[in-house]
Amino acid sequence: MFQRTGPAAYKNTLENTLKLDENYGHPHRKYRTIHVAGTNGKGSVSHMLASVLQAAGYKTGLYTSPHLKDFRERIKINGQMMPESAVVDWVDNFKANNELWKIQPSFFELTVAMAFDYFADQEIDVAVMEVGLGGRLDSTNIITPDVSIITNIGLDHTNLLGDTLEKIAGEKAGIIKSGVPVVIGTTQPETAPVFNAKAQELDTSIYFSDQEYNVVYSLLSMDGKQQLNVAKNGKDVYPELVLDLLGQYQHNNIPAVLKAVDLLNEKGYKITEDNLRAGLENVVATTGLLGRWQVIGNNPLTVCDTGHNEDGIKSIIQQLENTAYKKLHFIFGTVGDKDPGKVLALLPKEANYYFVKADIARAMEAEELANRAKECGLVGEVYPSVNEAYKKAQRVADKTDMIFVGGSTFVVAEVL
Repeated sequence: MFQRTGPAAYKNTLENTLKLDENYGHPHRKYRTIHVAGTNGKGSVSHMLASVLQAAGYKTGLYTSPHLKDFRERIKINGQMMPESAVVDWVDNFKANNELWKIQPSFFELTVAMAFDYFADQEIDVAVMEVGLGGRLDSTNIITPDVSIITNIGLDHTNLLGDTLEKIAGEKAGIIKSGVPVVIGTTQPETAPVFNAKAQELDTSIYFSDQEYNVVYSLLSMDGKQQLNVAKNGKDVYPELVLDLLGQYQHNNIPAVLKAVDLLNEKGYKITEDNLRAGLENVVATTGLLGRWQVIGNNPLTVCDTGHNEDGIKSIIQQLENTAYKKLHFIFGTVGDKDPGKVLALLPKEANYYFVKADIARAMEAEELANRAKECGLVGEVYPSVNEAYKKAQRVADKTDMIFVGGSTFVVAEVL
């Protein structure tokens, strides 16, 4: 199980996925799909698209990973998690069938098979499928979607996907299919040639959405949502576009969503501007998205965010710099199978740090993390658990301070 044990759980073959798909009667062929990959932003883009499709009246499946609080967050229809009884019944059914099949699937392979089958059983119209890891060999990559999206490429999971942006792009480009238009969210000099070459090889159209759409400026509305002014090819097209996801980094994700909607409409979907606006204004309410610059308290302002790799942390730091507070209390933990050096070097020196180890075997020991942080000039205390650190921060923080929780998905999950 990759989420808990790390790289040892990764399977570099689609063999089990294809066997499961055949045994369940190719359920993913019974509805339309949209495929979303990328290093950062793929979860946000998936949820935004699902919310827009729901607003347009489509019965929408949403498959994402990892989960924060409940396994069933991974498999939703119109924002409702798969019922517990349905999960239990499906697993029991698989175990009975597997006496004959003799497949030994990973946690992820089995979860994807469950999602595909559940969506077919519930007769959805369309599923938004988020890639788990990479692309080419990901269990979701047996679909032929209406549109493929690759948000961006950053250095993450380098031990599995490659140690350069070009190599990682090569793995993510594995979701590009013949005849399926692909949207690239962020134009990067290292990766654009990789994507262009793959699209040319497969004779399919490719669109770099940030070359068409851009957020000209944004404000915070009275009800605490982002109000964006979006231009297309230099002309204002979506004035006062309201988004309930608060991270400034969503400005990088919005172009991919808008371009994908354009392409879906070309393919016969009926998504109006009203649907688009309603969907983006209510992403959290309609999909249940958690942990993206999520404000969980005020006085002191308390925010958690699951951004954890170098690019994700850079975006968080940028937003922290634009947030008003007297003192920053930073609750921070990370996993042990990645070198935290580059991330630690980015963190603000003038914060109070609370170093923690999330309650999973894969997490880095808090003492080791504190020692590595000290090398980068970060000062703080070690705490025996995430929640003890959180309670301490709440006790000592002034009303004008800020508490930030992050560094790892698992740290955020425990606070939520």
